[in-house]
Amino acid sequence: MTLSVCLIVKDEEEVLERCLSCLTFADEIVVVDTGSRDDTRKIAARFTDKIYDFAWRDDFAAARNYAFSKATKDLVMWLDADDVIDEKEREKFVKLKEEMRDYDMAFAIYGTEELQYRRERVFRREGGFVWEGAVHEAIAPHGRILNTDARVRHAKVRQNPPMRNLRIYQKIISEGGSLGARERYYYGRELYYNKMYTEAEGILEAFLLGDGWNENKADACLILYRCYLAQGEKGKAVDRLTQSFAYAFPKSEACCLLGGHFMECGDIETAIYWYQTATKLPPCDRYGGFFLAEYAGIIPCLQLCVLYDRLGDRERANHWNERAGKLCPNHPSYLFNKAYFEKK
Repeated sequence: MTLSVCLIVKDEEEVLERCLSCLTFADEIVVVDTGSRDDTRKIAARFTDKIYDFAWRDDFAAARNYAFSKATKDLVMWLDADDVIDEKEREKFVKLKEEMRDYDMAFAIYGTEELQYRRERVFRREGGFVWEGAVHEAIAPHGRILNTDARVRHAKVRQNPPMRNLRIYQKIISEGGSLGARERYYYGRELYYNKMYTEAEGILEAFLLGDGWNENKADACLILYRCYLAQGEKGKAVDRLTQSFAYAFPKSEACCLLGGHFMECGDIETAIYWYQTATKLPPCDRYGGFFLAEYAGIIPCLQLCVLYDRLGDRERANHWNERAGKLCPNHPSYLFNKAYFEKK
């Protein structure tokens, strides 16, 4: 099976060569430029002659669909310019090309060391797959689906304008457009990121009452927890935190936040239970939701060290600190604790 890799780009001269040089397994590279003013096109031209212009209209799905329309190979795959496929992962994509003979679309792991989740990644070109959503665009799964352990690493070197996504959502609403369930979830997230807590609460509470993917509802509860906490409404915050367990497989993040709540209340034994639970859960990327690795590793280990030390059990406290050190040997809290135990 042959593969087209499609990108939409704008002013990506800092990262584009790094991305395109990874695509040793691609049979075709399609680059759609939405208005670059730097050397993005010159860099792209060193890797492909399939370079097209697309007038930007605040719609990521429209741009991605245009890029897919220019692909000519059996399979199509999407990337962002600041994505990287490490050398050890490239062979997995070579293998994936052949595995796709029996599938219509494939999911791969995406993100950073800290944040991982599954994204739709490779599709049969003739499978009728269409991007939807002006922001946080996605393709609805259908057909024969393959879940692979291939990874794409997101290696951002500069942050997006903080209001960009929020502005697009607000433009849709001001022009009389409506947001679907998934869009309402992401709109609520954008409001939270921009510290518009009251507005985020309204959108996400409404999202919980309607249709929507349960993984998104569980994550919406965690965002609401932080919104209510920022507003000083601790009771509502804890209610939403525990409600997250009603929607999806427990997240280590939720367990740690609950552990922190009981730790603050002085209930050490219950806090220990929740932090230990966080260390035992499988990665949530198995289920497609966001997985924040620190909540399954360094955070509960360090907190368990503190909690057992408060109980006077220095042997267990030191054990958890050493586990933290194996995960992050230069973490300042681990080093501080290590010096503390050596003095004892």
